[in-house]
Formats: sequence, structure tokens, C-alpha cells
Amino acid sequence: MKSLYITSVEPHSGKTATCLAIARRLQNEGHCVRYLKPLSLQPYRVAGKLADEDAAFAKEVLHLEEEPWQLSPVVVTSDVLRKFIGTDKQEDLMAHVKAECERVIEGCEILMLEGGGSLREGYIMGLPTIHVATTLGSKVLAIVRYHSDVQLLDDALATRTRLREALLGVIMNRVPAEAMNFIDEMARPYLEKNGVAVYAVLPEARGLEALTVQEIIDTLNADVLTAKYNSEALVEHLTVGAMTAEAALHRFRQQVNKAVITGGDRTDIQLAALETSTTCLILTGNLRPSPLIIKQADQFGVPVLLVRENTLETVEALEKVFGKTRLGQASKLQQFEELLAAHVNWKRLYQALEL
Repeated sequence: MKSLYITSVEPHSGKTATCLAIARRLQNEGHCVRYLKPLSLQPYRVAGKLADEDAAFAKEVLHLEEEPWQLSPVVVTSDVLRKFIGTDKQEDLMAHVKAECERVIEGCEILMLEGGGSLREGYIMGLPTIHVATTLGSKVLAIVRYHSDVQLLDDALATRTRLREALLGVIMNRVPAEAMNFIDEMARPYLEKNGVAVYAVLPEARGLEALTVQEIIDTLNADVLTAKYNSEALVEHLTVGAMTAEAALHRFRQQVNKAVITGGDRTDIQLAALETSTTCLILTGNLRPSPLIIKQADQFGVPVLLVRENTLETVEALEKVFGKTRLGQASKLQQFEELLAAHVNWKRLYQALEL
């Protein structure tokens, strides 16, 4: 069985996007490709059955025959966990995953396996990345997200230590322009010299990390106070308006396509936000704004969202989903595919996979 296991060092690094983009490229080139997510810690109900949201999206994108619950054989809920650790003789979930992999790939060329959100996942269920990869004979491609020069190198080297011979290499993601020289001239050669193959360095693309206005509405369960707005408009920055109006205006001018989060009673901050490139205005504390704000926002096509939670709670709720590459929009997937097409060393990858 020929399989490529895509995992990441930490959540929200672009793992799902990478897995699907590589699979689509292989399909477009005539290869027979299948998909499986061995372990899911994010239960998602489809037709009354437990599945994984990424697996459901993979079925749609890759035009797979299997149902989402067939593409995610082990979905961990609180009940599943308690039952698993509460029995004397625990089920061999690895045998179940292996059987499902063999069933799915039958008659096909390559199996794309999507790993967990981090290298820590899976141990309690007997399905850590290293065990799954070595049992299935998979080659592992790990996504390492950039935060700093030191962190990037540490994460890449730690990945090599954890995965050992199973590691095919790494893809560095979300690298800002100012870090590119260091990565190209120093970090990449150093890692290659120390046994970590670098298959791509992907530049930061703010549009891929953005949330749509509708996603924000859904996440916050917000009431929309304006009538005219584009639900698919993208929010690339979150900005809290908790300063003076003068300081806020200076800060707001430095960011485009932003969501401004402030109290419903801060008319001065709201007006400052509407004078700059603001995608939506989020008012906290269930305090309705002045009719003037609603009228002006409607004229500019800026949705005003009212939430019951305070500003801190609102920011925390958005930070849980912001920065995750959410691929529900076809344009996002296409953009990521173009990013991979331009930066992945495809010849090297295909040779490693014997394609």
C-alpha cells in the first residue's frame, strides 16, 4: 500500500489544505487517489452518524464514493474515550484503521492520510502519528508553521526526532516576507544538512487565514443590525477598540479588511472604524449602538454585529477559529493549490513517492 501521511506540528497550520491540494493535483494528473483520516478528535454529525468535518469536505472535493463516516474510522467523543479507557481489554484500533485503509485503497494507486492537529495526538487511543505511519508503511510530510526563526528550526528538528525514518520531510507554511532571506539562505540549508528535507517554503497569504463575515456571525451567534452587507467578505485582522478615538483612528488606518471589536456604547470608536477599511463592526455587551452608526454602516455596506458576550469573551471565541485555513470557499482552495504549485519541489516529492 502506497500512502502519504500529512500531519502538522500544531493545529491550524494548513494540514487539511495541503492534504487536499496534493490529492487534487495527483487526481488531475491521472493518478487514482483515495483519502482517509485515521483519527478524529473533532466529532461532526452527518446524516445522524459520527464523522469528521475534514473528511466530509474531502469527500466533496475529491469526489469520493465513501461516506464521511467511512473516511474517518475512529472518531473520539467523551463517551468513546471513557468506554475505551474504562475496559480491561482495550480494542485494537490500529488493526481497525489498517483494515479500513486496505479497503479504501483497493484498486487504487495512492492513499492520502490526514493526521491529527499536532504530533501529540492519538497516544491515548493507541494511534499516535509514529505508530500509524510505521504500521502502514506511510511516508510522513509534516507542516511546520512559522512563528519565529528559532521556533521554526526547533519544530522541524523535533519532528525529525519524533518521527525518525518515517519522516519524508517538512513544508514550512505562513512564512512572512521579512523572514524569507533567513529561511532560504540559512535555515533551509541547515535543516537539509541535518537530515530534514524541506519540500516547500510557503509565503504568508493573509486571505487564506481570513474568516468570512458569515463565519463570524455563526461563531458568535451574533445579531446583524444592518441590512446591506456581503456575507462572503473576508476579515483578515481582528482589532480591539479599547483606546481613545484618536489612538484608535491611527491604529485602524494601519490595517485593512479588519473586524473591529468594541463595546456597543463606544460611539467614538465605532465612527473611527467606519472611517477606515473595516469589513465588519462587532459590538459587545449586548449594547445597541446609536442609530447614526447603523445608518452610516448601512451606507458603507459594513455589517454591525451585536453579541451578548463581553469584549474579552468575544475575542477568545474568534481566536479559536481565526487563523485556521478554512476551505469552505472554493476560491480559498484554488488559491492554496496555486501556492503549492508554485513552491513545492514536485519532482522531489514524486520521486520520494515513486510516482
